[in-house]
Amino acid sequence: HVQLVESGGGLVQAGGSLRLSCAAAGRTSSIIAMGWFRQAPGKEREFVAGINWSGSRTLYVDSVKGRFTISRDDAKNTVYLQMNSLKPDDTAVYYCAGDGQWRRATIVVVTSEYRYWGQGTQVTVSS
Repeated sequence: HVQLVESGGGLVQAGGSLRLSCAAAGRTSSIIAMGWFRQAPGKEREFVAGINWSGSRTLYVDSVKGRFTISRDDAKNTVYLQMNSLKPDDTAVYYCAGDGQWRRATIVVVTSEYRYWGQGTQVTVSS
């Protein structure tokens, strides 16, 4: 079992930056892919970024490419989402998630493939 705790959300002006952190606890946390999802009011939860278990591959939704960067530090059992050039459309609750399959070769983008979820952290971008 893997427990995930997000931090780093907050209120920022458009054009600003935030770094989200996801602390993982559990024996398998270093051999599963990790993802960041977000959910805005009235909308479905959507994939934002993912990183495979080894850290060699990343994947981003088109709307954040070039602005967001996902990374992992397995020595600290932590996954990060660096968010730059934030826009009001980025406002949402951001969730960290852990893949349900060990050492999967690809990064999946659907919520049903992620077994472990954090409680979420609010990101609000003002215009």
